[in-house]
Amino acid sequence: MSGTLREYEARLLDPKDVDGSYRFCRDLAARHYENFPVASRLMPARLRRHVAALYAFARIADDFSDEPEYAGVRRERLLDWRRQLDEVGRVPPSHPVFLALGATIAELDLPKSLFDDLLSAFLQDTEKSRYSTFDEVLDYCRRSANPVGRLVLMIHGYRDETRLRYSDAICTALQLANFWQDVSVDLKKDRVYIPEEDFQAHGYSEADLRMGVYNERFKSLMKFEVGRARALFEQGRPLAQTLAWPLSLEIRLTWLGGRQILKMIHRQDFDVLRSRPALRKRDWIPLLARALAGA
Repeated sequence: MSGTLREYEARLLDPKDVDGSYRFCRDLAARHYENFPVASRLMPARLRRHVAALYAFARIADDFSDEPEYAGVRRERLLDWRRQLDEVGRVPPSHPVFLALGATIAELDLPKSLFDDLLSAFLQDTEKSRYSTFDEVLDYCRRSANPVGRLVLMIHGYRDETRLRYSDAICTALQLANFWQDVSVDLKKDRVYIPEEDFQAHGYSEADLRMGVYNERFKSLMKFEVGRARALFEQGRPLAQTLAWPLSLEIRLTWLGGRQILKMIHRQDFDVLRSRPALRKRDWIPLLARALAGA
């Protein structure tokens, strides 16, 4: 269980306690994000609080769409979160996340639309579980993953379109890598992110997937999907070298971690039905060394 139910139900005792609201967000991040990127720990405190506010907002919303404790009320909770986001800057907030987030949005002039995009993707997960085309999957990624990368860049003062496009490529690739490593996990939630057009092109079907059929057709299908994600990682590869340290380290490490997941899928001959590839803590050590070396 996620444990965010009590955090969702939290209410402000002092509507002017911005510092306390940031502490709430930092504490939530510390409890729920065990693998918080190394560079995030190194970034200046003035930026860390903004990242924590972003994380707290997204963490609670993500749990609404996924965690068992919200079964039956997912859409209701997400719509309430969306209402509170819409009221930022207009109505005094009642939740510490939105007091902190409102301060971050105002101080850094961040577009609320990017936060709303995240909520639109989470809401989509409550009503859409199949995708006809890869373009539909990309549109989901545009809202579920890309806003986080864009907001992190903006928090660090980067707003140029070139860097934002590189970030979009990496974030979409990370979302796809997560989809492909979690094929069996998502299926248990009755979610299938492999497009129907790809099933048909490779002679495989959802019925085969549900029966756990691992054959040459499935391997061909997954090799194709992994190749798409790898190509997007390559599109976004130049981003890290355009950024100042320590954000450059964080982005490089994130890029290497995503690529490593794809390599692990390849090494197990694309069989993500019987074994879910996942990075363990010790796997990050050589990746960190490569990131520090600028690999």
